[in-house]
Amino acid sequence: MPDVSDGRSSDWPFSYTYTQLPAELWVRIDPEPVPAPTLAVWNDALAEALGIDPWAADEHTRAAVFSGRHLPPGAAPIAQAYAGHQFGHFNLLGDGRVVLLGEWLTPSGKRVDIQLKGSGRTPFSRRGDGRAALGPMLREFLVSEGMVSLGIPTTRSLAVVRTGETVWRERAHPGAVLTRVAQSHIRVGTFEWAARTEGRAETVRQLADYVIQRHFPDVANASTPYLALLQAVIARQAELVSQWLQVGFVHGVMNSDNMSIVGETLDYGPCAFMDVYHPETVFSSIDTGGRYAYANQPTMAVWNLARFAETLLPLLPPDGKETAQAALAAFNEQIQTHWLQGMGRKLGLRSLQVDDTTLIHDLLAEMAAQQADFTLTFRLLAHWLRGSAVFDPAWEGWLTRWRQRLVQQGEPLEAVAAAMDAVNPAVIPRNHHVEQVLIAAESGDLGPLYALWRALQKPFEETPENARWRQPPKPHERVTQTFCGT
Repeated sequence: MPDVSDGRSSDWPFSYTYTQLPAELWVRIDPEPVPAPTLAVWNDALAEALGIDPWAADEHTRAAVFSGRHLPPGAAPIAQAYAGHQFGHFNLLGDGRVVLLGEWLTPSGKRVDIQLKGSGRTPFSRRGDGRAALGPMLREFLVSEGMVSLGIPTTRSLAVVRTGETVWRERAHPGAVLTRVAQSHIRVGTFEWAARTEGRAETVRQLADYVIQRHFPDVANASTPYLALLQAVIARQAELVSQWLQVGFVHGVMNSDNMSIVGETLDYGPCAFMDVYHPETVFSSIDTGGRYAYANQPTMAVWNLARFAETLLPLLPPDGKETAQAALAAFNEQIQTHWLQGMGRKLGLRSLQVDDTTLIHDLLAEMAAQQADFTLTFRLLAHWLRGSAVFDPAWEGWLTRWRQRLVQQGEPLEAVAAAMDAVNPAVIPRNHHVEQVLIAAESGDLGPLYALWRALQKPFEETPENARWRQPPKPHERVTQTFCGT
């Protein structure tokens, strides 16, 4: 088993424990230098948490290092190999426009990956140019950091650097590089790649041992550690996807290469938050069949997890297929439990009763029928309890049932409303606001982006300062399609 304490350099304190794995899983590659890097956005809070400021204390160094123009002393970047089922079809992929700058130990001793996205071609680029446009990189910055404030596991964004290049995506865009921070960038697709290497079972075993030691040490001493690993990954995904559903988030491209093995939201391509609630909501311009629609996300998650389970079968006991199937079957129960508990909290229910499932589903049916805004509905329900909001008469029957249910709890309704406000965001990265600030940023005005970012850092507050960002889109402002950065 690789030793994840090894590999520290003597300059910038990067380490590369991943390179102890078989060479089929990675390739050594430097980023392609860019002509004129300038810092667009820097995440001070994340930089402090990483303890990176002593090495990146000034703006010039930040722009040079986190654009790939200047490789810091001691760095030996790699691109990672992985495969994936994209819209159900298997492909060999890999980091086509990304390099792992290195692993980093935070002051608390936590190991994370620091990755440059848009840093140029790699051996996995196929026909791509390896670059990224400013808009999609700022989009990932905003939405991923918004997810952090919502308490949802996610990769983080440290910086976006303009490259001084032009990137062509149907039209010209300013180029940029995003610095992404993650527990690691190992995916279900990484295991799919390993399962197709010459070593196959042995390569999968070494990868699984690495993942256990680095991310799931509690399962190392289990009687069947690889089954325990499968169960742990399933449990994290069930909790993660239930959290997406509770805030109206649509990932948009839930291919198996975009499923992080550690349960972080990974890849913010055509993602979006719903405005008007409908379970069949799709935003991605390439998801013409609705495979990754809002309500399909649990089904797609377990489909991806089944691909992960397949790679582990050679490592499981003789009854491995049956035990893997049982572990996968548990996903549906787990996500249903997480979702019901979360939705109960959104409605101020301290504990769930048998009839609460019907109450929750009836609310969603009413929201769909009335074309209600997903986020605002839960905030308005809290205001209704305080007597400061009015609903259409069509809601009267459901509201009466809900109030009666709350009265049974014996808790003052003002306290219930306060508890609801603590879990139901007032501010989310709404599509129309994100698009507006990205247009301004491409024109050179980052002021609106910083204003939205500040509002997203306190998503449960209603203040005069964030009033603009709480507003749903007017009909002409609605964004119904989102696009991958490639």
